[in-house]
Amino acid sequence: MDLQQELHRLVDAANAKNIQLRAIGGLAVETHNRSRHPLFKREYADLDFCVPLKQRRQFEAFMPEMGYSPHKQFNVLNGDQRQIYYHNPTEMKVDIFVGRFEMCHKIPLEERLGADPLTIPLAELFFSKAQIVELNRKDALDLTSILLNNKTGDGDHETINLSVIAQLGGADWGLYKTTSMNLDKIEEMLKKGEILLNDEEQTLVAGRIHDIRKTFADMPKSIAWKMRDKVGARVKWYLEVEEVQR
Repeated sequence: MDLQQELHRLVDAANAKNIQLRAIGGLAVETHNRSRHPLFKREYADLDFCVPLKQRRQFEAFMPEMGYSPHKQFNVLNGDQRQIYYHNPTEMKVDIFVGRFEMCHKIPLEERLGADPLTIPLAELFFSKAQIVELNRKDALDLTSILLNNKTGDGDHETINLSVIAQLGGADWGLYKTTSMNLDKIEEMLKKGEILLNDEEQTLVAGRIHDIRKTFADMPKSIAWKMRDKVGARVKWYLEVEEVQR
């Protein structure tokens, strides 16, 4: 199965029914790899999407029509937050986040799914990778791809929206903390030659990391945020992620 084609098929069919289905995950990152940089090319095993909570029932009727069967037990227990489906002929897994993305940290998406026609908005896509506490090489490359291929600034079109970075980072100290740690890791990997970019590409990535760090420094911070900052990493600031068993 060509997963890129299947991603487009599902989003287009959902659009025809006025369902805001948007891609998230590694293949969503690859759709924004406009440079088609070979460093980021890899195989993908499954698909990940987000759908609004308010359209949950429509979506649950939509997936069987598209040839997918639900993970019944999981969906009954978690269906208002997350759902899993399997493609009937191939058993390819589709992971659905409902209303928000929640793994190590929570990223709200309900009101933002119209910002990009195919994926969740780039600021939230950046956070979906930057929120991973135990960042592996694959996720580090995805994070680097987002930073290399998309400018920082105002708005959402091919842009990591710094207003959204400030809003979400300023609302959640833990998300800010993990993201800051992972930006440090990306810089360290680039410095050690573990992510092979040329000088021009490294300059682009470094500039966008600088913009995000400056946004973090300048963003409004609540009293609760400042109090949590004083506690720091002495207290766990992230959620544990459990693997889903079929």
